[in-house]
Amino acid sequence: MAKPVLFSIVESPRHPKLSALYRRLGIEETRLPSQRKAIQALKRRAPDLVVAEFFYGFGNNYAGANLGNLDVFLAGLQKYSPAARVIVLVDKAQRRYAEKLAERFPLHAVLEQPVQASEVEQLLAQCVQTEIE
Repeated sequence: MAKPVLFSIVESPRHPKLSALYRRLGIEETRLPSQRKAIQALKRRAPDLVVAEFFYGFGNNYAGANLGNLDVFLAGLQKYSPAARVIVLVDKAQRRYAEKLAERFPLHAVLEQPVQASEVEQLLAQCVQTEIE
């Protein structure tokens, strides 16, 4: 069986360092530094899993059609990999906006920063186990 593919979208220093965890779980990580790069990668390869930070778009065009940095990527994900499981990392102060994002797009989980590797491990283990069954 092929290794599950995970897009790790790392846009800030607060994103936990999880590469060792992914390797230990037998997950192939594609590490991406921006939403733009993630959208480009999505067109080439469909991920099974996504771990990304959510940032609400205070005072910009996000306040209209989009809530924050993940909207465009998640819309593309629905087209290219609709079964992908998405884990969103969010600052506690922006949690309510991430909940609104969850109303628009299917999210597997929303975790508040700072996130511990054990929290992500538990969620990913469930996802990988579900894939095997």
